Amino acid sequence: MHTETGAGVLEAAITVDEALATADKAALFKTFIKVLAQRRGWMATFMAKWSQDWPGQSGHLHLSLQDKNGKSAFYDPKAAHHINQTMRHFIGGQQKLMPEWLSMIACTVNSFTRLVPGFWAPTSASWGVENRTTALRVIPGSEKSQRVEYRIAAADINPYIALAAAIASGLWGVQNKIEPTDAVQGSAYDWTPPEALQLPRTLGEAAQRLKASAAARDWFGAEFVDHYAATREWEERESRKAVTDWQLRRYFEII
Repeated sequence: MHTETGAGVLEAAITVDEALATADKAALFKTFIKVLAQRRGWMATFMAKWSQDWPGQSGHLHLSLQDKNGKSAFYDPKAAHHINQTMRHFIGGQQKLMPEWLSMIACTVNSFTRLVPGFWAPTSASWGVENRTTALRVIPGSEKSQRVEYRIAAADINPYIALAAAIASGLWGVQNKIEPTDAVQGSAYDWTPPEALQLPRTLGEAAQRLKASAAARDWFGAEFVDHYAATREWEERESRKAVTDWQLRRYFEII
């Protein structure tokens, strides 16, 4: 653990493990930290963004894939950045389905306040090599460390649902041999994505995209997709009832 982007912000790196065990660790870590803080008279939050003046809290997912023999399915020592064909297709699937499955990653109304330019969070389904402005960051390394970082995720994720989306979209890409776009060079905030790779701007819009996703229904089942999307639509409707401090400051006196 170490301090990060602002006052009171800590980054915790959870040790690499298999997907389900990692999700368990993330859920237990959140609960433990909240109890630990409470016992000291503090409060810990895992909101995606708690202040409009500071960068948000990320929940980045580092993903690698093994073959049946326990070897890296991503690594080619002779390829550029060691990215083999399987890894390219994995990235391609993640990139293509990210706009459709975003509500499984950005799961609260607050999640979308983080996804704005300049706050170390991606604003489109972009990818690059060692590029922290992109949604997907390839981290080249040895056969043991070659991986992709799914940077769209924030601290407010449900780790089980977020990992399921990140992994399934990549496997869908491998299955369908999906090629990604060219890697973004420089700032992804200056990149103009094709319309298909633009992200939903609100939780309600993201829920609608998930409902319409044939790939989501194929991988997760219609029952899950319809129920989960309905919960996110409800969440967005509830938020529209709120009279916020911003609205009061903006309108109370001048209207």
